[in-house]
Amino acid sequence: MSNKICHDMLVSNTLEARAYQLSAVDHCLSGSTLLVLPTGMGKTPIEVMVLAERLKIKGGRAIMVAPTNGLVNQHLADLRRFLKLDSGPDSIVCLTGSTSPKKREKIWSSAKIIVATPQIVRNDVQNGLTNLNDIALLIIDEAHRATGNHAMAQVGDLFSEQNPEGIILAATASPGHIESDIMEVCNRLKIANIHARPPGDALLEPYASGLDINDVVVEVPQVLRDLAKPLEVWIERIVDRLRRQGYYSRQGHITAGGLQEARNRISIAIGRQESIAYRAAVENAIAMRLNHIISYILCQGVAATREALDRLDEKKEDIKTSAKEFVKDPRIKQLRDSINSMEECHSKVTMVRRMVRKQLKESPDSRIIIFANFRDTVDEIERVLGDIELAIPQRFVGQANRDGSAGMSQKEQLEGLNAFRAGKANILVATSVGEEGLDVPNADLVIFYEPVGSEIRTIQRRGRTGRQREGTVYVLIARETRDEGARASAKRREEIMHRSIQQVRRKRGGSPIRTEGAHLDSFMLDNGDKAADFLEQENIRLAPELSDKVPSTVVIEQEGENAPINSPNKKKIAEQLRPRGQIGLDSFPSESKSSRLIENGRKTDEVED
Repeated sequence: MSNKICHDMLVSNTLEARAYQLSAVDHCLSGSTLLVLPTGMGKTPIEVMVLAERLKIKGGRAIMVAPTNGLVNQHLADLRRFLKLDSGPDSIVCLTGSTSPKKREKIWSSAKIIVATPQIVRNDVQNGLTNLNDIALLIIDEAHRATGNHAMAQVGDLFSEQNPEGIILAATASPGHIESDIMEVCNRLKIANIHARPPGDALLEPYASGLDINDVVVEVPQVLRDLAKPLEVWIERIVDRLRRQGYYSRQGHITAGGLQEARNRISIAIGRQESIAYRAAVENAIAMRLNHIISYILCQGVAATREALDRLDEKKEDIKTSAKEFVKDPRIKQLRDSINSMEECHSKVTMVRRMVRKQLKESPDSRIIIFANFRDTVDEIERVLGDIELAIPQRFVGQANRDGSAGMSQKEQLEGLNAFRAGKANILVATSVGEEGLDVPNADLVIFYEPVGSEIRTIQRRGRTGRQREGTVYVLIARETRDEGARASAKRREEIMHRSIQQVRRKRGGSPIRTEGAHLDSFMLDNGDKAADFLEQENIRLAPELSDKVPSTVVIEQEGENAPINSPNKKKIAEQLRPRGQIGLDSFPSESKSSRLIENGRKTDEVED
């Protein structure tokens, strides 16, 4: 039985003693910190412990900021469960837009801990309903959003103005792969320290549940490729013209990113009043719609394509010239006529049904989460799973109504999550609104209906399983489509992300802890041991074993003093000196599980080039 953490402001027997969490608490109490931990490893206990200690030594109030109402309500429940305040749990409150400004002003003056969206905090500070000068700790959850004009970044600006000596705990599982973006988050939140532990870290290993990640390659039915072919010819001709005009610069496959770059160049040309730019703008807009529809056909299926075209047709009276031209084109009319008479036939839908049926047959008590990019796909998946024995699907999308697709109010979202937690539904079919932070019951199976190119969203989605026990993630990839590029991009960016975090940490310096455990004096274990001593013992116990074997002879073949850095021999030497998967001196690869590839139901341990 594991030991529990004891503190004057923590409810007894609620928080397990984990060395990596105590190490993070120690670091976060030394100054404003960006905390980066894999999803499912428990950032909330760290936030709670730091919050308890800051309120004990500084007094005052604390604020926790989360990006969505669902997360706000979840954090409110967690804080009330873990924290023990003299004024009782009612002094921990949440603020939403449904609370009138007059009532919010009273709450700000009386509550000890406020949980709110960043928009509420920003607006109320700017309108004078509260001040941040007595805030002992500001917690920013999902801190990767704190860039540009996002309300999270603006809250960081206001906090540094009104409370320059205050401490921020900014937490995220995925700050992004671009070094400048990570640096911007740190600058906007006045971060002094970065505390990051990548997957496979020695202190994480005892608590990391097995997570089996599988790529599943499915064939696109020929009937769908035939539907997409005229559109592919159409878009290729448009892009050829844009290339000749100098607007589209990328080679190879046509991508959304390339079309966006072309649109930016065309906008600049229009600003210079170049006559050809006006027609180019119309054609580029048509190409962007074609790229979108082709993706729907090949990667999503018939139902999603039909809904997308129907919505565009419904609002054609109000749309731009390019959209009107697109809708009236004979090729689009022919496509609509074809799909209106078709049943859903995409192999992904069949694969999802097969996976869900197999999971529920083997384990009827399973929880399953299916992520899809588009609401149309969510609706179709929910429909086709409805007739599977034991399957009870629950739709989970954002609040806004979009082009005829009904959103879910905050109340409906909470009811849906509660139904999933209580077992009234066992399959959650969600868009991106279900990715970030939501603490749903540990899912035994997570299915990505399509891969996403963003490493942030991939990490967030993957974190919905493997939180307390082993889980499986399947990523559905339609062969020879943009799915393949998106999957490769996400993997590459995730690898780069960990290197970028280390680069930013080195550049910023920070305030290193002279003696580890120096800020843990108020924390004890329920067996009477000091938390600092427990951390020291675990660091020794879990330290990675380093081999002291040295090869008797190392032969280095050189191609000359100025051999190119990417020469085969130098690459070979580098591979010998560093284990595969290691990205830095403090990172070692985990050998517990490996990603596999599944093609039409066949597993292979290795992927052939």
